[in-house]
Amino acid sequence: MSKVAVVTDSTAYLPKDLVAKYNITVIPLVVIWGEESLRDNIDIGPDAFYDRLSTAKTMPSTSQPTVKAFADAFEKLHTEGYEILTVVISSALSGTLDSATQAKNMLPDAKIELVDSQHTSLPLAYMAFSAARAAQNGGSLAECKQLTETIRDHAEVFFAVDTLEFLHRGGRIGGASRFLGTALGLKPILKLVEGKVEAIEKVRTSKRAHAKLVDLLKEHVDGQSPINMMGVVNAVNKDSADKLMAEIKENFSPNEVMMADLSPVLGTHTGPGTVGVAIVAGVDPELFKA
Repeated sequence: MSKVAVVTDSTAYLPKDLVAKYNITVIPLVVIWGEESLRDNIDIGPDAFYDRLSTAKTMPSTSQPTVKAFADAFEKLHTEGYEILTVVISSALSGTLDSATQAKNMLPDAKIELVDSQHTSLPLAYMAFSAARAAQNGGSLAECKQLTETIRDHAEVFFAVDTLEFLHRGGRIGGASRFLGTALGLKPILKLVEGKVEAIEKVRTSKRAHAKLVDLLKEHVDGQSPINMMGVVNAVNKDSADKLMAEIKENFSPNEVMMADLSPVLGTHTGPGTVGVAIVAGVDPELFKA
């Protein structure tokens, strides 16, 4: 049976120990700040990014990885005898999948499968990590791809931002645009729908916003079993993230929990103070044993 290697992108923000343990290749997106091009989580990490953002006179923008970045990674893995599963940030949010597609076309002899995660951050991380773990357990390329697609179809993300300004400025606001211009202090609750940001409602305080996130998890579970994964992600909002994680552990029984910072590229579009929750539920555990 052929070996399978997983490639993902930096918005997944996978812990370095998991990347090393499961031989995951991470292709960085790019933060563009003035004349600087900074590779996400390589040249600049979350702590340095948010520190700089708090005093910056020029706001950053972002860019997808180059075709060459993917082509170099694919060629290396192909030379090492791997079949390649690539799962990346939603094509509705980034051109990353397009870069990967062009790179794949440059290597016709390599066996490469591409998956549009329709997500980013924790669901993307969970897809990549689960597929890489299944690959190490002997899963075929087709089985690992099926697993990522099934997780994708059973994943939800809900998040609260302090302001919509960052999403608006970056052009990622989607259906949340109807909340633009809301009174100061109101916290928009958002979700990803097929990779696009959509509005749910707005509440008056951060405390109510975070309580609403837990309520949304409860509504989404609604008897589904098993709860494969729950996680919390934040941008300079660790206290809230810790409280949300404590509530998840108190109210639910997920098979796995994950916690992560929002990478600089995602933080460029959500802004500091963002906190979100992710859930994957209803996936047959047998799929993970490929």
